[in-house]
Amino acid sequence: MTEKLSAETRGPLLDPLLENGWSLTEGRDAIRKEYKFDDFADAFGWMARAAIWADKWDHHPEWENVYNRVTVTLTTHDVDGLSTLDAKLARKMDGLYE
Repeated sequence: MTEKLSAETRGPLLDPLLENGWSLTEGRDAIRKEYKFDDFADAFGWMARAAIWADKWDHHPEWENVYNRVTVTLTTHDVDGLSTLDAKLARKMDGLYE
């Protein structure tokens, strides 16, 4: 079972993400990032690739797409906060974006 990030693991897992454009979400234990693409097709294609990994890992993002932008919020609902799954999916999404 997934566990909420401990005080000891938060920094090592989250600091690199925060340095790469992710931010802590005010009012909840979550991280958020906006990705910008050339057009809608590129944004939707990235979402499809990310969705395959999210489904494989049974960890699904909160996200919205408006034309060439995708805004992603990650949190683990089962633990009511951030877990290693969020850091893992954030790193994968960043990798798919590069």
